[in-house]
Amino acid sequence: LPPELYYAILNHVPSDNLQQTILSLSCALPSSPVPVHLLFHSIRLRYPDQVVRLTRRLKKGPEDALLVKQFSLETWTVDADVLINLVRTLPNLTSLSLFVGPNFAPEHMEDLFHSPWAKLRFIGLRFRPYVQKATYYQFMKGAYFDSMLDHLSKWDPDSLPVLSVIQDPLDPALSKMQHFAQPLVFFRLDPFTSLVRAPVLRALTHFRLRVPARQVAQYVYAAPGALARVEHVDLSTCNVSEREVELVLGRFSRLRHLVLDNCSILRGEFNEVAWRELGKDCALAGVRRARDREKKLKAWLEVNHSRVVEDLGGDAPVQVARNPGHARAPKRGRKGLATATISLRERDEASAAGPSTILPAEAKVKVPKIRILPRPPTLLSLATTVRHDDKHDVIRAEYERGWAEGVAQLAATTARLRTSFANRVRMMKFAEDADGVLREEGMAGLEDVEVEDFEMSVQGEGVKCPVLCLAGPGRGGGHVPGCGHQAGWDVW
Repeated sequence: LPPELYYAILNHVPSDNLQQTILSLSCALPSSPVPVHLLFHSIRLRYPDQVVRLTRRLKKGPEDALLVKQFSLETWTVDADVLINLVRTLPNLTSLSLFVGPNFAPEHMEDLFHSPWAKLRFIGLRFRPYVQKATYYQFMKGAYFDSMLDHLSKWDPDSLPVLSVIQDPLDPALSKMQHFAQPLVFFRLDPFTSLVRAPVLRALTHFRLRVPARQVAQYVYAAPGALARVEHVDLSTCNVSEREVELVLGRFSRLRHLVLDNCSILRGEFNEVAWRELGKDCALAGVRRARDREKKLKAWLEVNHSRVVEDLGGDAPVQVARNPGHARAPKRGRKGLATATISLRERDEASAAGPSTILPAEAKVKVPKIRILPRPPTLLSLATTVRHDDKHDVIRAEYERGWAEGVAQLAATTARLRTSFANRVRMMKFAEDADGVLREEGMAGLEDVEVEDFEMSVQGEGVKCPVLCLAGPGRGGGHVPGCGHQAGWDVW
């Protein structure tokens, strides 16, 4: 066959099988123009000696290092120094996947990630630091991989769309045999907050973080500006509560799939009401986010009253009662924004108080009411594991029932806000780039709503109940079509 046909055939071979397929073809058809150089396109090393052999091969032909696009190490015992030196000689990597075993020290990972690859689009790190024999190096030296996260946080902006960091759970059989503490991968969890807010992850769409039994979720969703474009989040094996599910959904407005296998949510006695409440909370996550943002905005307005007139376009100033004890009681009823709530007659008197923008403690500040329109839910699937295999149908039914209740409440909330908007209460919404705002101060990440924003239907595809997959992380049967497991298989 001509060379172009071999290229066409090999383009249909999965990357995991490409290396072996080319070797088989070249052996079976030694005189045919099989593109052997494609061996270097996807490197998959499963044995320790392969690292040394590949290093020697590339030293003889350094130009072949330019051909390597995907590199995967799938062995736990390897000379870490040789491996790091090898990977750093591959300038055109687009995918890097490593098994990080007990032979790796934090310094190795610092050297690996001290500078970015220009074309790298996928990083997959799987840690298994556990040892058969007690060594106190990790504890005496503080050998944790926290510094690796700091190095990643300094990479170029928008350069990494897929990131997977996994710590394998400790084998229960090994824990029973050993009577000493096993090493930790990460000592502190707050470096994850810096990482998820770093410019390097501004374009991240798929994020997998598994740190068994650690409460890591709060370090991912709590701070503004985290993972502004993420669509797929996997926090399996982490200690994630039902409450945090709602907070995760509220933070990430583009989230489509949330995978929480072997987490702590609803793992106790079977409670169908709890599953109903979980469904309702998932549907109303955007409402809670809007209310929390309203509280922050109100607090900011009360403190920064002198800037309110300018921020609100000059038509909704603030009322300041200099003598609260003799202030006239406000009239009941709704007030439109056209009603002036500040007087400029005492301008000279107010100027005499000084240039400070913060009121004295005894002053009262009344700011106009500003409401925020909640975003509709975007979740397509939720995956988790349960102890009650015989209750799957009941669990799904209750979850769907709770979701329907939440959608109905969301519709009622939207209707009330529309009425308020018609009564000239100022209404705002989250801007398109709101998730990327690093400081939720003032009106950052907010913009005025338009009439058409209320035309959003709460009966459309956007709020269809997400599929609930209870099959677990394996690739066997039981997975619901469209679940987060299936969505992630091709990516991870």
